[in-house]
Amino acid sequence: MSEEAFVKAASLSELEEDTPLRVELGGVPVSLVKTEGEVFAINDICSHANVSLSEGEVEDCTIECWLHGSRFDLRTGKPSGLPATRPVPVYPVKIEGDDVLVSVTQES
Repeated sequence: MSEEAFVKAASLSELEEDTPLRVELGGVPVSLVKTEGEVFAINDICSHANVSLSEGEVEDCTIECWLHGSRFDLRTGKPSGLPATRPVPVYPVKIEGDDVLVSVTQES
């Protein structure tokens, strides 16, 4: 069993409710979203159009791609509407004090 490597992505105080924050962790673009009392980390690149999801709107635990309007579930990464048909990766998040820790390591 490999242990997930969590790294500090941001401070909790940097996150505004329903406002995505783009960070890069080990070369991986990640959008951090604080909504509905939780913090989520989702890959920042839309699986349909290769644009930044952090520029989109957050609503009902989803993030919308600003270019074509596809929405992705922040919990699962699954798209909830066309034109996107492929999910985007989501990453585990831990909160320690004011630190938002994210693991972008993936099992192969």
